[in-house]
Amino acid sequence: MKELRNEDKIIEGVKRIHMIGIGGSGMCPLAEILHSKGYILTGSDNNESDPLKRIKALGIKVFMGHSAENIEGAELIVYSAAISKDNPELVAAAEKGIPTMERSHMLGALTRHFDNVIGVCGTHGKTTVTSMITHILILNKQDPTAVIGGKLPLINSNGIAGKSETMVCESCEFVDTFLQLSPDVSVMLNIDNDHLDYFKTMDNLVLSFHKFIAMSSLCYLNGDDELCLKAAEGISAKTVTFGFSDKNDYYPENIEGGKFGFSFDVMKKGEKLTRLNMHIPGRHNILNGLAGFAVAYEQGVEPDGIAKAIETFTGAGRRFEFLGEYNGFILADDYAHHPTEIKATLKAAKELNYRRVIAVFQPFTFSRTALLKDEFIEALSVADKVILTPIMGSREINTYGIKSEDIAEKLNDAVVVDGFNNIADKIIEVAEKGDIVITMGGGDIYKAAHIVQEKLS
Repeated sequence: MKELRNEDKIIEGVKRIHMIGIGGSGMCPLAEILHSKGYILTGSDNNESDPLKRIKALGIKVFMGHSAENIEGAELIVYSAAISKDNPELVAAAEKGIPTMERSHMLGALTRHFDNVIGVCGTHGKTTVTSMITHILILNKQDPTAVIGGKLPLINSNGIAGKSETMVCESCEFVDTFLQLSPDVSVMLNIDNDHLDYFKTMDNLVLSFHKFIAMSSLCYLNGDDELCLKAAEGISAKTVTFGFSDKNDYYPENIEGGKFGFSFDVMKKGEKLTRLNMHIPGRHNILNGLAGFAVAYEQGVEPDGIAKAIETFTGAGRRFEFLGEYNGFILADDYAHHPTEIKATLKAAKELNYRRVIAVFQPFTFSRTALLKDEFIEALSVADKVILTPIMGSREINTYGIKSEDIAEKLNDAVVVDGFNNIADKIIEVAEKGDIVITMGGGDIYKAAHIVQEKLS
C-alpha cells in the first residue's frame, strides 16, 4: 500500500458516500470503482444520460435534481469541479459538518489503493492512449480498472472497475490536477503551449510535468519531444523512449498509409517485435500506437496480442470519430481544440483522399483564442472550407476583445455561423459528395453534427 495523504484517510473511515453530479463523464467511473470496493453510494444529477443509466444499473440510488435532503446518511460528499459553491447539497454538507472532496482529489485517493497505476499525461493524445492501453489490456484478459477522458467503444463508457491491481488513468495537467495522482508508471506523450492562462510560462508547464513523472518509478516518454526530455531531467525513474527516430527504444519502420490509418513495424533496439495496423488516421497516431504498444508489452502482453487488439481499436469517442455517410459526404467529430490538434486532425483527413475537407470549429475560451489566434489561423488553413461558431467562453469573460470573425477574415473560405441548427443547415448546404465534414472543439459542437444526422437520417 502506498503512503496515504491526509485527505485520503477520510475514505478509509467512511462507508456511505454521496456524489453530486454522479452522471458526469468524470464522476461515473469513480462511482463504479467505489461501488466495486464496497462503498454504499448515492448520487444526484440534473440530466438523464448514458453514464447515469449505467450507474442506476449497478443499483446505485440516484436523485434527479439537487436538494439538501439527498445527502441524508452520507459520511462523505464527492462533487465535480462543475458544481457551484452554492449547490444546496454542498451547503447542507457544510452545515452538518460532513467532509467534502472534489472529484480530482477522490481520483488521487483511489490511485493510492492500486499497486500498478499507469498515468498517461501530455498536452495532446491522452484520451487516445489511455483508451488504447485499456482496450489492449481488456482484450488480453488483464482486467484493468480505468478512468478515461472520453468514451471507449469497447466498454461504451469512460471507465471500468476491474479486479486486478492495474489502473489506467488519464492524467490532465489543467490547473495541476494530475499532481493529485500517484502513478507507478507514467506515460508522457508531448508538451505544448496550452493552459498558459494558468501556467503563465512554458517553464512552469514543463516543471509540472516533471513533478508528475517524478512520482513514478518507470516513465515512458516521447524521445523526439525536446520539452519531454527537459521535463525528464533529474528524475530517478527508469525512462523508456518512443518516437520516429531510431535513437529511441521503440520506433517505427516500413511505414505505409492505409484506408483507416498507418501500418508499421514496431522496432525495439533494432529488433522487429510485430507489425501494427492502426485503425485511427493521422501520422501522430503512429506515436500514440508506439506508446500504447511499449506500455502493454512491458506489462507482459504478447506482441501478437497487442497487434490484434490495436487492429480493432477505432479510437475513443470524439477522437476522429466517424459518424456516418450522409448525402454522399462523410461526417466525423473530433475533440481537437488546440491548434496542434486541429492541424493534426485536418492533415490526417487530407491523407484519406477525400474531395474536400470541411472544418466546423468551435473556439473554446477567449484566453486561448486570443493567445493562439495566429496558430488557429495556420491550423484551420489546412482545411478547404471552414465554418466557425462564436467563441465558447466557458468560465471566462471576454476581456481580450477577441471574436471568431478575427480568425475567419484571415482564411480563404470561412464563415461564422451562430446556433447549432443554423450550423447544421450550413453543413447540409455546402457539403457535397466525396467531402468529409469534421466538427471540432472542446465544447459542445458535436451537437451540430448530431442535428445533421437527425436531419439526414
